[in-house]
Amino acid sequence: MDPRLFGIDPRLFGIDRPLFNALHQIIDCAAAAADDKSSSGGDAPSQTFVHDAKAMAATPADVKEYPNSYVFVIDMPGLNSGDIKVQIEDDNVLTITGERKREAEEKEGVKYVRMERRVGKFMRKFVLRENANPEKISASCRDGVLTVTVEKLPPPEPKKPRTIEVKIA
Repeated sequence: MDPRLFGIDPRLFGIDRPLFNALHQIIDCAAAAADDKSSSGGDAPSQTFVHDAKAMAATPADVKEYPNSYVFVIDMPGLNSGDIKVQIEDDNVLTITGERKREAEEKEGVKYVRMERRVGKFMRKFVLRENANPEKISASCRDGVLTVTVEKLPPPEPKKPRTIEVKIA
């Protein structure tokens, strides 16, 4: 598996952020393992792991904290609400998945000259903070922007001091 897209390594364009560096290391490792036919795989990441890492890197998100909620904002151009799935895993992991498919062209004589729009699966996982309420989550998609709101739990009541009776022995 070659980390270059259409023969061009994105690192040449200054995409050198830590996430992309980590992703490129994973892809390079997987490519090396695939090229080495005598290798049993050893420490190489699985294809699923590499696929998930690529899907996550290609789905940037903004996360905002408000006094009563957390809001996750993710660009999802060209997707309908049926193409997006928002789930809670293990009571504290917000998972957003979906797939953008290529439009089927059935017209005779029509062929792509250039294909640049992203297609494929995407995924993001966010570990929610302790004060997030996994039972109070809403999601809406408008104009290609998915907004997921996770309400916060009410702050805990301050514990009142408890008086212990001192017994006379």
